[in-house]
Amino acid sequence: MSLGGTKTPGARRDTGEGAIRRDLAAAYRIIALRGMDDGIYTHISARLPDGADGQKRFLLNPYGLMFSEVTAGNLVTVDADGAILDDPEGLGVNAAGFTIHSAVHMARHDAVCVLHTHTVAGVAVSSVKEGLLSLNQWSAQFHGALAYHDYEGIALNLEERVRLVDDLGTRNVMLLRNHGTLVCGRSVAEAVKLALNLERSCKAQVAALSMGLTPDPLPDDVAAHTAAQYARAYDRTESTGHDPEWDAFLRLLSREAPGYDA
Repeated sequence: MSLGGTKTPGARRDTGEGAIRRDLAAAYRIIALRGMDDGIYTHISARLPDGADGQKRFLLNPYGLMFSEVTAGNLVTVDADGAILDDPEGLGVNAAGFTIHSAVHMARHDAVCVLHTHTVAGVAVSSVKEGLLSLNQWSAQFHGALAYHDYEGIALNLEERVRLVDDLGTRNVMLLRNHGTLVCGRSVAEAVKLALNLERSCKAQVAALSMGLTPDPLPDDVAAHTAAQYARAYDRTESTGHDPEWDAFLRLLSREAPGYDA
């Protein structure tokens, strides 16, 4: 939240297909720039407006491209059953990505974007029984808001979708045990910011516990208060459609990754 300032916020962010494509391509590039990608694996998906006949559609990255190669124009459009509707590169999509993302999108219509990573810190925290601890302001935002899903092997079994969705429930952040992280956003921007905040929370926990000193988690009431403060900030951004942090990311990409929006 800012104090002062004289600049009038711009128009509410566009939610049409072209804008969703550009934002999703931006998400791939941001994750790559932050070193949170995993070769050609893991995925970020976005729900598109329904087709003319009510067909459910969402976007995924072409299988075989690095995150740094994803653009608005080469994203693959898939329906709820995994049928390819549009595939500019002819590469298809990763089957495991379809399993995880289709499950969440079809069960959670508020989830415009689903973002899944395998970072070293995220996998490390997902691999300990305690999960993410409320050790600091960053991780406190997830206090009481984390879901957990047990590892069942590489996500190729469509039957796992039911269990994954049941474990996620109404929460927007999940640790996939022994696997990685998953976040849902009401917009692509929100999903990216949640993923970045979760990543630095995991990094901070790994760093803190590696010092061999005594962890000092926040009291539950303080952590819960902090989580509520973060939630109100996210709600305010989504309700107004004005997101200065996302705008700053897009300015960064215009310098560091030009062409992502082509």
